[in-house]
Amino acid sequence: MNRRLYYDVIIVGAGPAGIGLGALFKQMGLKNFLLLERDAIGSSFKKWPEETRLLTPSFPGHGFGLLDLNAVVPSTSPGYTFQTEHLSGEEYADYLEAVAQHFELPIKFGVHVTGLDKLEEGFAIETHDGDYEAKFVVWACGEFQYPHNNGFPGAKLCLHTSNVASWGDIEDDEVIVIGGYESAIDAAINLIHYGKKVTVLSRGAVWEDDNPDPSIALSPFTFDRLNEVIDDEALTLKRNCTVNRVEQTEEGYLISLEGGEVIFSSSRPILATGFRSSLSLIIEHFSYDENNMIKLTELDESTVSEGLFLIGPQVRHKEVIFCFIYKFRQRFAVVAREIGKQLGMELNDEVFEEYRRSNMLLDDLSCCDNSCQC
Repeated sequence: MNRRLYYDVIIVGAGPAGIGLGALFKQMGLKNFLLLERDAIGSSFKKWPEETRLLTPSFPGHGFGLLDLNAVVPSTSPGYTFQTEHLSGEEYADYLEAVAQHFELPIKFGVHVTGLDKLEEGFAIETHDGDYEAKFVVWACGEFQYPHNNGFPGAKLCLHTSNVASWGDIEDDEVIVIGGYESAIDAAINLIHYGKKVTVLSRGAVWEDDNPDPSIALSPFTFDRLNEVIDDEALTLKRNCTVNRVEQTEEGYLISLEGGEVIFSSSRPILATGFRSSLSLIIEHFSYDENNMIKLTELDESTVSEGLFLIGPQVRHKEVIFCFIYKFRQRFAVVAREIGKQLGMELNDEVFEEYRRSNMLLDDLSCCDNSCQC
């Protein structure tokens, strides 16, 4: 039996959450930690459609105490680095790679985590490349690589947005998009720009929602772009459309809606229904509430498996959804400080003060109520 490699902390995932936390660990002086990544740094961003951009703007406001919304380290700015406000996926992945290189983060690539076992002291991490052992595990996997493509019978006949390299590759003149949030509207806007006739089938009408939280409604960036094409006759936005089934025929596809309506599409429908949680790989290590939301301690630790922490877009606290980078990065220092304490490290207050000054340390959840969009 091969001996497991032991670490104080293992971070699973090298996206913005994993890279951001890893950089903080380095600044704290933590030595014995490792990031496991099955692909490449920021690989989800590299898989974005060519036309897709970050919804949140990047702007170098450090001199006035305002941090770039997409930074994962206080002293950095993707906006300054690339001289653009809305980065492409490739550009943002390059930014993450630069951070990883600067801090010389210990990352092992090509490692596919397949399971997690709780030990009497720590965890055994199962991978296709052997097992690892760690006192603490931080789950920092994103969602993009887990497309939600089984929401109804025939969903896999559709083309999920995560499998689109460029919207210019769509050859059909008429396209139906199933979904109604950011990915659906982004797809529709880009397809209109490529001269396509587009129909969006949505359960609701998110394009009319004025909720200030972009985790719930469309972002201002998307509203701006949608307003440019909203009056285009080639665009149809249909609300109250719940898809029950998609069937393929010799002529094309039949899309059956709740209520009995059937819509024919001569081209393969675009599926823009979002993504599943990566926690499905380790679901037994977390508890869920009556709304199927993950239960965490106030320090973002699992309530089931002590020593397992969650960072990234799947974190929830009360009514607040931490699914944007500028939101979930506020929890890096909370998790890092707690792990450092439990490891008996002598913590440098100056490091955490920098994160606090730059609004990258939110350790008081009393502000997270219905009115606060942290």
